[in-house]
Amino acid sequence: MLLAIAFIVSFFFAMNIGASGAAASMGVAYGSGAIPKKSMALLLCGIGVFLGSLGGGEVVKTIGSGIIPSSILTVKIVVIILTAAAISLFAANIMGIPLSTSEITVGSVVGVGIAYQALYFHKLLFIVSVWIVIPIVAFSFTLAVGKWFLTLKRKYPQLEQGRWQKTFMALLVVTGFLEAFSAGMNNVANAVGPLVGAGLMAVGPATIFGGLFVAAGALLLGHRVLETNGKKITNFSPFEGIAISGTGAVLVIISSLFGLPVPLTQITTSAIIGIGTAKSGMSIWQKRIVVQLLKVWFVSPIFSLVISYSLVKLLLDSDVYTVIAIFSVCLATLGVISLKKTVAEEERSLHEHGGGI
Repeated sequence: MLLAIAFIVSFFFAMNIGASGAAASMGVAYGSGAIPKKSMALLLCGIGVFLGSLGGGEVVKTIGSGIIPSSILTVKIVVIILTAAAISLFAANIMGIPLSTSEITVGSVVGVGIAYQALYFHKLLFIVSVWIVIPIVAFSFTLAVGKWFLTLKRKYPQLEQGRWQKTFMALLVVTGFLEAFSAGMNNVANAVGPLVGAGLMAVGPATIFGGLFVAAGALLLGHRVLETNGKKITNFSPFEGIAISGTGAVLVIISSLFGLPVPLTQITTSAIIGIGTAKSGMSIWQKRIVVQLLKVWFVSPIFSLVISYSLVKLLLDSDVYTVIAIFSVCLATLGVISLKKTVAEEERSLHEHGGGI
């Protein structure tokens, strides 16, 4: 029964990954009209995700045995890791927080490693360092490309018209497909990595089945995500969409080849900020998008880490007092954050109505 639960949670998590993340990879192409039909966009996404998952073996190995020793990955531990990640993703969706599936999965694995005092700290430190560096690379690249393209458009105003527009639209579909490919290559490991680490599946079959379920999640459950992302990105021109999707795809594929689980959400957001800064200057930073981004980076792994650690202590060690203490601290922290947010909103309201403080 426990073994069946492990597989059910794993594949359910894979479908949620497909619905929440993978489907968004075609949002730019769909929103710009390069792909007019939603069903066609989701089909291309599903194909790209599945093909990408076949090359995600190195990331599967990292999730399965590169952060904690595979010797401690029993069926119970696998269920705890996947449950903690699934709870984190579900809670984030309820609260409207765009969490990275790579970050919450790594956080869940680390929580177990801390509970058992068995953690490859140097490997973890390297992964976290990549999480910090790679969004900066994405931002810097799209900022440079955005400025170059603006200069080019001033010289050639017809650059996004006629046959050039059709060319950009075609390239936008290609880069969207590559982004879906990169999502499959990197994110499928989040769902099946713990199964491989515990010896419940071999790497090859795990990537195939994981890819199928992520693709199914994109096809069956990704309609709303695609619609939302499509509407949000309509302010971008086709070329800007190519720069955003292409940058995310290339960086994630390179990371996957080295077995590094990376946050596609943060990479894409950083690329969008780079394009926005090139177009509007520093005014985009006044939208507090950077603060939101930092919150997501910090909350994603910590949230799932706390849940997985607490589940180990509660279910395997019967240490109720530690769990109560952890959740008391978490609730107190959330209360302080909520209070600060309320005070800030009241101050802003007073200033807007001329009250002042």
